[in-house]
Amino acid sequence: MAAGGPRPPGEGSAATAAAGGAELRVMAAGRLPLSALTLRQFLRRQQVLQLYRKILRAIRDVPAEADRHYLKDWAREEFRRNKDATDEDAIRMMITQGNMQLQELQRTLKLAKS
Repeated sequence: MAAGGPRPPGEGSAATAAAGGAELRVMAAGRLPLSALTLRQFLRRQQVLQLYRKILRAIRDVPAEADRHYLKDWAREEFRRNKDATDEDAIRMMITQGNMQLQELQRTLKLAKS
């Protein structure tokens, strides 16, 4: 083929792998998968995960093992039951409720220690 003439697509380009000529499938920069979260959704998810961790940490301080087990199962089930929620207002409300329940648990544990 003459220099400067048209080449078949991929020939001699970065899209061709050195071994075997297999084409690399590279996602174009700036294209995200359809399941990617928006920034707001990502931040909200972080809030939910942080609340879940705080609740589990607080439950560790419950003195009775049976109560710890019950509360851990309760927390796990509540979060699982609401994992598919998508309405922003509902999620915010659930986070607020969860924080209030966490504070109540922490107050109760503090009273029990004194």
